[in-house]
Amino acid sequence: MVTRKSNEILDQLAQTFKIVAITGPRQSGKTTLAKAFFDEKPYISLENPDELAHATNDPRGFLSQFPDGAVLDEVQRTPQLFSYLQQIVDEDSRKALFVLSGSNNFLLQQSITQSLAGRVGYLELLPFCLKEIQETPCKNFSTNESIFYGSYPAVIYEKLNPRLWFQSYIRTYIERDVRQLKNINDLAMFQKFLYVCAGRVGQEINFSKLGNEIGIDHKTAAAWLGILEASYIVYFLQPYYKNFNKRIIKAPKLYFYDTGLAANLLGIRQAEDLQYHSYRGPLFENLVITELLKNRYNMGEKSNLYYFKDSIGNEIDIVIDEGQKLKAIEIKSGATLAGDYFKNLHYWQKVTNQTDGGVLYDGIKNESKHGEFYAWNWRKVADF
Repeated sequence: MVTRKSNEILDQLAQTFKIVAITGPRQSGKTTLAKAFFDEKPYISLENPDELAHATNDPRGFLSQFPDGAVLDEVQRTPQLFSYLQQIVDEDSRKALFVLSGSNNFLLQQSITQSLAGRVGYLELLPFCLKEIQETPCKNFSTNESIFYGSYPAVIYEKLNPRLWFQSYIRTYIERDVRQLKNINDLAMFQKFLYVCAGRVGQEINFSKLGNEIGIDHKTAAAWLGILEASYIVYFLQPYYKNFNKRIIKAPKLYFYDTGLAANLLGIRQAEDLQYHSYRGPLFENLVITELLKNRYNMGEKSNLYYFKDSIGNEIDIVIDEGQKLKAIEIKSGATLAGDYFKNLHYWQKVTNQTDGGVLYDGIKNESKHGEFYAWNWRKVADF
């Protein structure tokens, strides 16, 4: 079993809060982590029809079975439980009495906000990060394999066929989570929208253009993107525009939480196909950005990642806001270090007077200096 890098922050949450919530996408390892870390507690899945019916029809009786708490999985399915949980934890001083997990962040957050605000510590668990993958038999993945296989534990640890697994994942996601979030009559149209989103990896979001491609209006496109975000399918990288007088692009960029899922949606059939694929650059960028995001979530931190782009096309792929300073990162999928990889960084230095950062690329050289900036192989991303 892979030791998750989030164990340390999970231990801190368990010592601080009466309720711990573990959120994240389906199949990211939430159940495995909760069972292993809280192995003394009974585990109940509310996807089990009998448990769901009991919790729905008799919430007080259901919870009375667990005087020492429990792990309640997919708990967003039973919002009526939360007010009873509030009463229980308010009358009990023990920490980490109940552990809640769910793959629908919107519904889970909504229920917690209504009844359990201030009583819950959160861990957002994404699929394996690079350091976790290095504990598996897949530790020697090439860059193209890292993109193609993604990082879901079932694909990586169990060595399942990624094409078959992701096709099943998409079907399960649409038939369960989408129906649960919103009453969408045309699920085939929603699935088509998901494929269209994969073709927009690394691009600024334009709701009207997204909607026009499949024949829905911009409001529906925005609502459907909200569903994809709430269920940890896509991630929006926000623009950085503080303290700039120039005209700055303010639309977020679209990325997927897992490159394997995005590659499957794009019809990529094997890792070797990526070598000369037109989407290799955006998917490589997606891979690095998601790793940066995982590093933060695994430490219990929120995202401090942004991108910068002005109206004349000067762009920085990642701006890391560290409070007192900004770190600028350019992401390049090429394996040969070129001088123009640093062009935007030198522009950034000119307008901000900041020199912290550099290039993450697919080459083998680490800490190659170009002016004030360095270049590293992308696997050094764990250090950022």
